[in-house]
Amino acid sequence: MHYCQRCDEPIAMAPRGDLAVCPDCGHTEPARRLPLFIVTGASGSGKTTVLPHLVRGLPECMVFDADWLIGPFERACEFGEVDWPALRDAWLSVAHGAAQSGRPTVLLAPFTREQLDALAGRRWIRELYFAVLDCPDDVRTARLEARPRWRERAIDKHLAFAAHLRATVDLVVRTDDVSPEQSAAHIIAWVNRTLSP
Repeated sequence: MHYCQRCDEPIAMAPRGDLAVCPDCGHTEPARRLPLFIVTGASGSGKTTVLPHLVRGLPECMVFDADWLIGPFERACEFGEVDWPALRDAWLSVAHGAAQSGRPTVLLAPFTREQLDALAGRRWIRELYFAVLDCPDDVRTARLEARPRWRERAIDKHLAFAAHLRATVDLVVRTDDVSPEQSAAHIIAWVNRTLSP
């Protein structure tokens, strides 16, 4: 992500605190690192529905839906198949870019810690925090079945992923028995609590 502007070859720099450091010549430049908040969830959990409430409630953060880059990645990738690790790494780069203006990122995305920890961009993010939006399987199934026909369903796959997230993410926010505003309020409180000194 950071390349030394002093060296004749493109030397990848390494993070050290809030600096990028060239391992060859020692040149440094600012490279602020901030936390990244991942609001994960299997399809049908309510990520898109809570998004506008998070945008309004977290003005000090950059709030994104990971789906916004799927179309451009489909067009950019060979055969129109999304390179998912590259897409995830791109979002780490976006979050690091937002950090340069002092704003942490909240990303609504069906990502897991294991998927992100192995990526090159991970070292430019300070901490990763995860919360999962969740609902019972019958509610998720009904939501997926109600989608337009052009939307992918793969219900069994999404139910299995939801079970995995339920078992591996500590903070679970329900979206079936409360309003989207109430679900978002839980996320907003979690982000603010985590960011408080």
